[in-house]
Amino acid sequence: MTKGQLGEALAGLVERVTFHNADSGFCVLRVKTRGQRDLITVTGHAAAIAAGEWVQMSGTWINDRTHGLQFKANFLRPSAPTTLEGIEKYLGSGMIRGIGPVYATKLVRAFGAAVFELIEQEPSRLREVTGIGPKRAARIVAGWADQKVIREIMLFLHANGVGTSRAVRIYKTYGTEAVQLISENPYRLARDIRGIGFITADRVAEKLGIEKTAMIRVRAGISFALAEAMDEGHCGLPIDELTQLTEKLIEVPAPLILSALALELEAGEVVADTVGDRDCAFLAGLYRAEEGIATRLRVLAGFGLPWPAIDAAKAIPWVEAQTGLSLAESQRVAVELSLRSKVLVITGGPGVGKTTLVNSILKIVRAKGVEVALCAPTGRAAKRLTESTGLDGRTIHRLLESDPKTGGFKRDEENPLDCDLLVVDEASMVDVLLMRALLKALPDRSALLIVGDVDQLPSVGPGQVLGDLIASDAIPVVRLTEVFRQAAQSRIIVNAHRINRGQMPEWEAVEGSDFYFVDAQEPEDGVRKLLSVVRDRIPARFGLDPVRDVQVLCPMNRGGLGARALNIELQQALNPPGESRVERFGWTFCPGDKVMQVTNDYDRDVFNGDLGVITSLDMEESELAVSFEGREVIYGFGELDELVLAYATTIHKAQGSEYPAVVIPLTTQHYTMLARNLLYTGVTRGKRLVVLVGQRKALAIAVRSGDGRRRWSKLREWLVP
Repeated sequence: MTKGQLGEALAGLVERVTFHNADSGFCVLRVKTRGQRDLITVTGHAAAIAAGEWVQMSGTWINDRTHGLQFKANFLRPSAPTTLEGIEKYLGSGMIRGIGPVYATKLVRAFGAAVFELIEQEPSRLREVTGIGPKRAARIVAGWADQKVIREIMLFLHANGVGTSRAVRIYKTYGTEAVQLISENPYRLARDIRGIGFITADRVAEKLGIEKTAMIRVRAGISFALAEAMDEGHCGLPIDELTQLTEKLIEVPAPLILSALALELEAGEVVADTVGDRDCAFLAGLYRAEEGIATRLRVLAGFGLPWPAIDAAKAIPWVEAQTGLSLAESQRVAVELSLRSKVLVITGGPGVGKTTLVNSILKIVRAKGVEVALCAPTGRAAKRLTESTGLDGRTIHRLLESDPKTGGFKRDEENPLDCDLLVVDEASMVDVLLMRALLKALPDRSALLIVGDVDQLPSVGPGQVLGDLIASDAIPVVRLTEVFRQAAQSRIIVNAHRINRGQMPEWEAVEGSDFYFVDAQEPEDGVRKLLSVVRDRIPARFGLDPVRDVQVLCPMNRGGLGARALNIELQQALNPPGESRVERFGWTFCPGDKVMQVTNDYDRDVFNGDLGVITSLDMEESELAVSFEGREVIYGFGELDELVLAYATTIHKAQGSEYPAVVIPLTTQHYTMLARNLLYTGVTRGKRLVVLVGQRKALAIAVRSGDGRRRWSKLREWLVP
């Protein structure tokens, strides 16, 4: 084999799948080929690939600067293994639940090359193998049948331009009718399957012969454009901007888009209205949610208080005696206002006494027998609420009793919450859909106390509920600004307020400081210094555990100092992958890895942003266990797209959480994301220590930049009387 030879053909046995990207199908394989003593590294694309499969490939040899000699396959076709060694590897790779390496060996020893045929034709004979009882046999048969259907769906998708291991989800959603349903309308993939967007569905449609200008495509394109806008936090878009965006995304002329928009408006999928003097279009669900929030808040405010009149002049000295804390003048005014308000917003940054104020209000009303419920958007925020109040704080999803079957909530108008006062903490994170669900479940008699920091990032989901409530002037608002003396000793808090005012933070080296800046001009230097800070300097200086206590927070996912690349670097530095590992969806998962749940999973009772640690990995059962705050949750290998490594995460994902130490890389690479509220949100996640690593220029851009782009929403207008 000569290096650089063109179009060379090779064939061999896949020993290990080092990497496989679910969306693009890109893979890195270790392959045993005839005539080669050592395993070779192959890069290429495959819809699905497993150890033990036989691969035929053609391509060229390249000498990669980092990884050495590799075979770059332009064509790569895997086929079911035929050798005993290949069959054993394939069965033991975790593809089929119920079979791991041990049972793979036993099955091949018992049935040889006929094992696949036997599973299909004579499954009862599986029980001839020691240790395979009726339950495991049934699991193997079901697992094999699933794999067969999934393979057929994959072949269909692959033939239609999609290299993806989303086939499991497609199969779970559509069952055996998958191929028929997709053929009829490929754009339903984008609507129904998480992880498949319009672009992938569009590729399938093209292969199936659907014209670029077909109305089914243009209508799907409008929803695609509005979904893209929703990912940026918008509830809708001005019609001219929507037309331009759709035109750019799907490359069809504007008149055709306007015709499709008319059909979408007629069908009720999209709603037209104005924001200010601009004509806008909204996704119907978001439009109704914003209108519903405003309506519910007006109804709530119209009913009387759920407690008898309370004399603040007597209540305030009483609560100060109870807590041993004396309230500042601004807090006294706030307590007085809260006791006569049915709906109230309390906002302010760190160290301004929000917790003291909320606790004082709760003590006073509870002394009058008021039934209180407390909630926050994330598990970590709910836990902090419990710690700060001594009462039961729950996530909004738990409070509303999320229903895995419907994806909705069991608590609503028909089955409302049982409380006189509802406290919602970290309200800047609550998007319009969640706030709508919460208000639907709140009885008319109940009072509502909304607490949050309006200067933080708005919610990851659509809308800017807290900002709109405050800006509308329709609801009483308490804005706390005075930083208390004890809090003012923390550089983190002082600098957070400086950043918020558009001033550069101070980081002069002072003994006992909790805020540092580490200069790094080049991204490579930044990565090296960041690894040193996390792995060596923080543990040595502050005695913190680099995995459990230190969280790297990035402005974005992409780039050398983005969350994705840093996760791989930090995993190598803190928990290098060993023999016990599983590679799925572009990540390598090992026991001891810190991971984050990236979707709401009502069945498992884990939610987007929850952090956990992998405690064990079972190749026989094709599953791994993750401990979330001491509670063990099991994932099948095919479901690992719900998890990502979380040594590093984005600042957006960290909203509502606090960590003992936070390390934030900041470079001009992150230019598009450098906004003041992003940096402010990141800094305020650190409890004991904040370290910025990067360029002062990037820090200055973030501090000066104001708060990012406007979000298109109508809630403020709905609220104005």
